[in-house]
Amino acid sequence: MNNILKTTLLLTALTLLMVFLGGLVGGRSGMMSALVFACLMNFGTYWFSDKIVLAMYRAQPLAENEAPGVFGIVRELTEKSRMPMPKIFLIPSAAPNAFATGRNPEHAVVAVTQGILDLLGKEELKGVLAHELAHVLHRDILISSIAATIAGAVSIMSRWALYFGGGQRRQEERQSNPLVMILSMILVPLAASLIQLAVSRSREYHADEEGGLLCGNPLYLASALSKLEAGSKRFPMRDANPATAHLFIVNPLTAGDAFMKLFSTHPPIEERIARLENLAREKGL
Repeated sequence: MNNILKTTLLLTALTLLMVFLGGLVGGRSGMMSALVFACLMNFGTYWFSDKIVLAMYRAQPLAENEAPGVFGIVRELTEKSRMPMPKIFLIPSAAPNAFATGRNPEHAVVAVTQGILDLLGKEELKGVLAHELAHVLHRDILISSIAATIAGAVSIMSRWALYFGGGQRRQEERQSNPLVMILSMILVPLAASLIQLAVSRSREYHADEEGGLLCGNPLYLASALSKLEAGSKRFPMRDANPATAHLFIVNPLTAGDAFMKLFSTHPPIEERIARLENLAREKGL
């Protein structure tokens, strides 16, 4: 399925879950309140998420004379894709990783860790930066933020359903129908979380494909991902926040067992590498 269509369907499903739960809590007024609440959360996320996440990881702005190689790669890629030059920040961490943030291409930031600069060669770093710029170009940051915000709103509303319940009649209905309680408190928030994570994984595949083409050879990014997987195990990002995990090129959190991979913000590295290798073969590279 086309990644854009898939993302649209997933976001629609999230919205329908939110509306369903809003109606469960308070009928029509509950639905409207839920929509207003989600809009306010999206507004805050849209305008301030970049500043929050950069401060969270103690990222500092880089000057061109401090990292001329990084600036040269980013300038080449932005000129090729006809997008504005983003600000570049450095995260003082040995964990090899990178992310992009900002509400649109005109206000974008690309952040790299010291670890990724130490680990990757020029071509591999070019693949990583192309991946991040693909996120910026296609406004994946905004899409992922909306998905995370709606999923968060659904979770909060499920608690409203438990504690407030939308009036005596609805409390009696829930008491007489335990299935409604299960749906509102467990299944609906769980479904919202799984959809949000599916949105994130879908956008990662899309950014891999676009970034692999933008850098000139998908194998640059494939090689980088292989090194990043090994490097992340050797130097884990111990202060990583789960709320921001979807931003990074590789999951900064411990993957855990097979069950926990269902709740990962990123597709399996081996699958991403395989897709990039297939793309390179298709392009005759």
